[in-house]
Amino acid sequence: MPGPIRWVTPTYHALHQILTNPVYAGAYTYGKTRYERYVDEQGVVRKRARHLPMEQWSVLIREHHPGFIDWATFEANQARLDSNTKPQPHQAGGAVREGSALLQGLVTCGHCGRRLHVHYRGRNSAPGYHCAGKDLVNGRGVYCLNVGGTVIELAVADAFLQAITPAAVEAMRLSVEQLQANHDAALSQWRLEVERTRYEAERAERRYRAVEPENRLVARGLESEWENRLRDLAAAEMELRRREQQQPRALGPEQLQRIQILGSDIRQVWYAATTTDRDRKELLRTLLEEVILNLKRAEGHARLILRWRGGAFTTLDVPVPKFKPMGPRTDEDTISLLPRLAALYPDEVIAGILNRQGRKTATGERFTANQVGSLRRYRNIPRFQPPTEAPTGELVSIRKAAQILGMNTSTIHRWLADGFIAGEQVTPGAPWQIRINDELRSRIVQQAPPEYVPMIVATAKLGVSRQTVLQRVKRGELKAVLVRQGRHKGLRIKLIDEQPKLFQ
Repeated sequence: MPGPIRWVTPTYHALHQILTNPVYAGAYTYGKTRYERYVDEQGVVRKRARHLPMEQWSVLIREHHPGFIDWATFEANQARLDSNTKPQPHQAGGAVREGSALLQGLVTCGHCGRRLHVHYRGRNSAPGYHCAGKDLVNGRGVYCLNVGGTVIELAVADAFLQAITPAAVEAMRLSVEQLQANHDAALSQWRLEVERTRYEAERAERRYRAVEPENRLVARGLESEWENRLRDLAAAEMELRRREQQQPRALGPEQLQRIQILGSDIRQVWYAATTTDRDRKELLRTLLEEVILNLKRAEGHARLILRWRGGAFTTLDVPVPKFKPMGPRTDEDTISLLPRLAALYPDEVIAGILNRQGRKTATGERFTANQVGSLRRYRNIPRFQPPTEAPTGELVSIRKAAQILGMNTSTIHRWLADGFIAGEQVTPGAPWQIRINDELRSRIVQQAPPEYVPMIVATAKLGVSRQTVLQRVKRGELKAVLVRQGRHKGLRIKLIDEQPKLFQ
């Protein structure tokens, strides 16, 4: 749909249409659609349509023809669809989700009026609510609130159950009375039906007896009609006797009191295992329209304003935990460095590395092996496991490795980045070191074997990119050698003859 109307100089053809045909100059309504004429930036007259709400339709004839559903059901469905759509800013609503947050779509911020978002935390996925006002204007918005929802939901649920309990008792009493009244009304209808069929049978008998015997054809037809009426009378009397036998017994005062007790205990239904979170949300929305949450963390409570359907308001004060000063914490850079060091060195070596880098503990002291071990166990970081066999080969710098292998240092850095050769670091950011062994020397050759193909051929046969081939070489899925001399220098890849299929 085009943007707002912006009048520009129209073309000659468009100007002629506007001057000669008044329809082009404005807007008109046809049925439930509003059509508007405008001139685009190229000077061409165009038309756009906009669906009008039902109260603005030019013609609306209700119950004009029988439909699949009645008009009341249609309006209820439309209202439900409107409530399920994404609400506008500063408005509550939205479709009911399957999460455990009962106030989803109902709770709004008491500070800025925006609808609160739902989040889940912890192993039990406890619900919580927060305002997204701080994320507005590229994160320069105002922080409003972030609070757990367990205590708040319990307070709202208690207020809801207290409000619905008197209505539940009255509804139970009315339902019992309505059941008895419906059964009595049905019996009276069947008694009238028996009287009607008896009258029809007696009338058919009188007509049969009044006919002359000489009119055999008329007498035979009247006799058949009399038999049909007697058959209808017998069926109606049998149905009346069956319904009288099924008539429920009248409830006594004791039974009515027990039913009222069961009907008043809505909490059993609310906390029943068969009642899902979605059902509880549906129950809440039958009476509750909005919950305004105003968090006063410094005072240790949250003020809830419940807006019920019909315009009533209820104010609740719910205690919430106050802010606690955050204790000393280890630097985040140190925490992110610890897993990488623990994979290579024991705790005492890690403590020495951290101290050489000038890092401090949470209390500002130097690291020890015990402190590193405690921090590692608290963060669930596995300890260093020494290899069963000591690595062979000399560990040299990149410059010396380039001299030994006869290549440039830039090539060593490039193959380190691509994963063709492996390197070691004492700590992240420290100089790389290369271990010179027989396995590394065998990967750098003067001439590639015949089963090794260039990189461009390998990518074409495998149908993947160069980076994917290098990743497979790094993982050991493919073998590769580096041709150092000759006309065709570079990587050579050994392809596997039988590539795995899709389902292998």
